[in-house]
Amino acid sequence: MAIGVGDPLPSVQLTRLTPDGREPIDTADYFKGRRVALFAVPGAYTPTCSAQHLPGFIQKADALNAKGIDEIACTAVNDPFVLEAWAKANDAQGITMLADGNADFATALGLDMDGTKFGMGRRSQRYAMVINDGKVESLQVEAPGEFRVSSADHLLETL
Repeated sequence: MAIGVGDPLPSVQLTRLTPDGREPIDTADYFKGRRVALFAVPGAYTPTCSAQHLPGFIQKADALNAKGIDEIACTAVNDPFVLEAWAKANDAQGITMLADGNADFATALGLDMDGTKFGMGRRSQRYAMVINDGKVESLQVEAPGEFRVSSADHLLETL
């Protein structure tokens, strides 16, 4: 069963790349005490993710912050080095990249998908959520093949 509004985030390890190397992030601790807009993409450098999803959050970062969002984070089933390269290639300053290399977070949320028929293995579904003090405040999960409800624009409308 997928996580829902009001549910606490599970404790899963993600990885963030810092100037000092890889940093493990425990999701239950990381999202406490703040209001974070988290969006998930099936993979860095994939067409919709690169052309629309990430750029939308970059462009709308100030508007999201003005609506009370303390941080904008992106997660994908990629390693932290790929996510860091993707962020640099898109000048994604202000977007925290959280690697879910083995899809453990996506699976714990019940928001994983099987991309094996596309040669992609287990991946995250495309979604956007607002996490407020470690609990899901809002959640928008895309239908397969769509990009509407997880966009930065739609998230702004819901805030």
